[in-house]
Amino acid sequence: MAKKTSETQTTDSATGASEAVMRQLDDAGLGSLRWMGTAWFEAVADMNSEVVSFVADRIKEDVKTQHALLHCSDAEELQKAQFDFIEKAFEQYTAETGKLIKMGMDMLPTSLAGTKHTPL
Repeated sequence: MAKKTSETQTTDSATGASEAVMRQLDDAGLGSLRWMGTAWFEAVADMNSEVVSFVADRIKEDVKTQHALLHCSDAEELQKAQFDFIEKAFEQYTAETGKLIKMGMDMLPTSLAGTKHTPL
């Protein structure tokens, strides 16, 4: 259970603030997160960045397809626009899945190399 204190400490330094956060996490029962090392956090940040870029690219494709659908003059153009959308989405999702799997597989060795003590 978390320890309760009646007073709040303030600090003017970034180091003091980060130490206070780590103490609060320890007090909350989460234990020390230092074993993870910075390499693991960097790998997670890279994965998050990749996902955000992928979603942005997919939204661009959605808008592009909506534009094409609105300008179709017959059923054949409509069908082609829909087919092109599905084909491109399949290709992009397949490629992105491969990237994320590779990044996930590379994450553990990267995090192990970037820290001295990893409890695995």
